[in-house]
Amino acid sequence: MINIVAGPIWNRLVWGGFIMTRYGKLRAYFAGSVATALLGAASFVSSSPATAAPCTGPGAPATTQTKCLTAVAIPGNPLRSFDISWVNPQRAEYYLGDRSNSGIDIIDTQHLKFKRTIGGFVGIVLLANGNVDNNHSGPDGVASHGRWLYAGDGDSTLKVIDLDAPTASAIKQSIPTGGHTRVDEMALTTDGRFLIAANNAEDPPFATLFAANGDDHVSHVTVIAKIEIDPASGLIIPKDGQSLEQPTWDPATKRFYTSVPFIATNPPGCNPAANPAGPNACDGGLLVVDPLRPTLKLGVFDPATGTGVIPLHGCGPNGATVGPHDNLLLGCTPGNNATNTSTLVINATTHNSASVANITGSDEVWFNEGDERYYLGASKAIGGAVLGVVDGTSVLIESIPQSSGSHSVAADSKRNLIFVPQVAPNAVVGGGGDTTPVGAGICGSNNGCVAVYSHDVDDDDDGHQDR
Repeated sequence: MINIVAGPIWNRLVWGGFIMTRYGKLRAYFAGSVATALLGAASFVSSSPATAAPCTGPGAPATTQTKCLTAVAIPGNPLRSFDISWVNPQRAEYYLGDRSNSGIDIIDTQHLKFKRTIGGFVGIVLLANGNVDNNHSGPDGVASHGRWLYAGDGDSTLKVIDLDAPTASAIKQSIPTGGHTRVDEMALTTDGRFLIAANNAEDPPFATLFAANGDDHVSHVTVIAKIEIDPASGLIIPKDGQSLEQPTWDPATKRFYTSVPFIATNPPGCNPAANPAGPNACDGGLLVVDPLRPTLKLGVFDPATGTGVIPLHGCGPNGATVGPHDNLLLGCTPGNNATNTSTLVINATTHNSASVANITGSDEVWFNEGDERYYLGASKAIGGAVLGVVDGTSVLIESIPQSSGSHSVAADSKRNLIFVPQVAPNAVVGGGGDTTPVGAGICGSNNGCVAVYSHDVDDDDDGHQDR
């Protein structure tokens, strides 16, 4: 929740003798002249002479519970390529792996303004055809705990950033993982002492387990183990640039769970050459790692150790996040298996699963404890990219159109704000840009932006209480 202090601003929010809803207050506050002073005249950068108002068009429907509140512009190059994002609600900061500007963008989630970009990353690497080479570009995955931010780069290194340090000296360590392609998505334990990161494009792909900084004041991150899926177990993971994806930490089982987009032997006899389309395509799995007793080569899930690979059915996942009742929501996508038409929720303990109908194609997914909802960056949804909203009982609430490359999402649980970066139009940045008018309407410019959505739980009829 955002508290608005009484005073001159508050008086402007009383219309016709009644007080607006919290969303109405926020919308007026950030859309009016006060927002211009707060965010700075340079916040809304546009390639056109005049800056249009943000939050218009299909990406800002009036009928949804999740409302488009404002857009935060990122200075520098228009957003052509970005990867994963993260929110640290205690610091009131949002972090985006921005390849277009070769750094981590930081947004103040309390005042909704751009703070700075921490550079020192590879940036965009292009293929011979001019498209972005995802396997060698960076930054990629990000995760944070306290003052420490961890980010993967396209040169197979993990960058360790001190958020309390000046921008020029913020990177304290650059740790090689032994690969030749990017360090991608990652997750931290609750205490920030262990971090796992996926080298998804290696052959074979692997995860790296690190001893992280926790709440220490000096960075001393070290590699603990390189973890692979053992081909001798019959689980063959083909190299395709997305062989290990988003990890998440489950404090109940004290395990890391990492999405495996598809396994060439799941089910037995499936045809990996058919992925993502074609007959008899293969499903994915879920890699379970114990950070206290890491196994270097893991096979099929072993109940005795609580580690290994759980084969999935009807799901080739990219995203993974832990929600209520020890359930994990997995971002199944037709980009991995064309038959995937739903999203999977699986219990971390029993492995019982259920499908969420009418939403698929997610990359990053995020559970927001503030409103007990999952948010899905469904860039490959059937019919076009959307922000999917699923409640804690695994029911799809709504889908909101997004720019065609919008695959990243993170939420501030203290303020119930959802951050969704938007790519600039294809006509501005070329291949990988938005091929729809949705992003420009959300951003109010042709430069891309980070859209901010607000969920006012007071206005819902779903039984949630204000937090």
